[in-house]
Amino acid sequence: MTTLADHIKHAKQGMDKAVEAARREFATVRTGKATTALLDLVRVEAYGSEMPLNQVASVAAPEPKLLTVQPWDKSLLKAIEKAILASDLGLTPSNDGHLIRIPLPPLTEERRRELVKVVHKFAEEARVAVRHARTEAISRIKKTEHVSEDEKKHAEREVQKLHDEHMKLLEEALKAKEAEIMEV
Repeated sequence: MTTLADHIKHAKQGMDKAVEAARREFATVRTGKATTALLDLVRVEAYGSEMPLNQVASVAAPEPKLLTVQPWDKSLLKAIEKAILASDLGLTPSNDGHLIRIPLPPLTEERRRELVKVVHKFAEEARVAVRHARTEAISRIKKTEHVSEDEKKHAEREVQKLHDEHMKLLEEALKAKEAEIMEV
């Protein structure tokens, strides 16, 4: 039989996952400096299927304004280049037959604002997931049998407290990312 503590634990896990996912998505949004996480969502057409870029090549950031992609199989150079161009990162790769170099152009004010909107969208998705975890936990708590109303109320307050903490974590991560994007 599941206890109220199990419901609370389950809710916390769901909320933790939502915050973690948002942080990972934030990392893929470009800021002023090069980071290998930028290319994490790029998928390459390789060996008859779509694969994440980091499974067919090594990505490095040797300089603050440059990313390099070294394919493990030279025959994938063109496919990788095509995938980077097709991604909506606004990057222009150049390849010398061995290595793909991706210079990061400076962000325009307009592009920064667009990126802030993207980050806000990720944050909103995470907020929805946190709220969903809370709603689910509270409805499970209400259905729990052989428990006093006081214990149920206490468990609901506990879930609400977790919800508020996770919303605060999301807000802090969002503010930090926003500041990073707008920093010139």
